[in-house]
Amino acid sequence: MNWIVTNMKWIMIVSGALTCTMINVAIAPQAALRSMFGETLEGPLAEIVVRNWGGLIALVGGLLIYGAYDRACRAPILVVAALGKLFFIGLVLAHGGRYLAHQAGVAVVVDLTMVAVFTGYLIGARARPQG
Repeated sequence: MNWIVTNMKWIMIVSGALTCTMINVAIAPQAALRSMFGETLEGPLAEIVVRNWGGLIALVGGLLIYGAYDRACRAPILVVAALGKLFFIGLVLAHGGRYLAHQAGVAVVVDLTMVAVFTGYLIGARARPQG
């Protein structure tokens, strides 16, 4: 865990940049849905909801990058990011293997890895003496 604590700035920058790639959902929602899930949603309401989803995820990515430079904000940003990622993972896995063959499966693995690293940091930073 010391390695995670020591390198958290760079871990958060990379994690944030990867998370920010979800801005493509806000730009091209139908193409992103086909790529992520192999399906699309139709209609103006779907456009609003899916674009908003992509924008919110990209904002979390931006917060991760911000938290890389502001240690005082790291813990709450990491908790929010981890909870959001766990929620997504839970929703995808609730459908069994239906979406795992698409990019959603890759996202589940990457997000689960990020959650594990974020949790490792939160535990390791708390155990590390301040000073």
